[in-house]
Amino acid sequence: MRMQFWKTAIEEIYRDEPPKQPVSSELWRAVRKQHLTKRWLLRIITEREKDLDDRAYRNLQELETYSENTQSSLIYLLLECLGVKNVHADHAASHIGKAQGIVTCLRATPYHSSRRKVYLPMDICMLHGASQEDFIRGSREPSSREPSIRDVAYDIASQAHVHLEHARSFSHQVPAAATPAFLQTVVLEDYLQRVRRADFDIFHPSLQKRNPLLPIQLYLRSWKKTY
Repeated sequence: MRMQFWKTAIEEIYRDEPPKQPVSSELWRAVRKQHLTKRWLLRIITEREKDLDDRAYRNLQELETYSENTQSSLIYLLLECLGVKNVHADHAASHIGKAQGIVTCLRATPYHSSRRKVYLPMDICMLHGASQEDFIRGSREPSSREPSIRDVAYDIASQAHVHLEHARSFSHQVPAAATPAFLQTVVLEDYLQRVRRADFDIFHPSLQKRNPLLPIQLYLRSWKKTY
């Protein structure tokens, strides 16, 4: 019902008949001012609707598809707001969105596991013989964490790192104006470095703490216009 409301709202916004609702009104103004593409907005809603099934991703490709359709679509919209139309920026946005979706899934695992939910790709878990119960037990009892949990985390984190590296391979062809849309790479890189230092123990207490240097790192990347 909620997702259907937003599907209908998007159609009405693009007919210049926005619903009388605060968020819809602001989105209508943004669409008119920035000429945002309707397809990206609908793709986010459609993919979120599929995700309401509340189940683990069958494989890593399914997680990447979800990330592309949600996180990457949002970055495409940010690029439109910045007035950037560049194929290399679009390629970078695709990879950054996938990396963001993968890292988000990994970071949220301790929280979900504590509530007896595991959404990590099943193919990677099966490859290393890690069951959902291993993650649930690992979130409660540090001494019972199986080595297979670290192996799963390593594989998933490595894929996120690959996408970040692919995104940065376009950096010399991406306009500097696109940098504000890509600054989340600082946060993604920070988490991947910290989980590596924790030997891919995603339940390690250090990963629950904020990095006080992140604002400075974000400022420097913004100043240098790099991602």
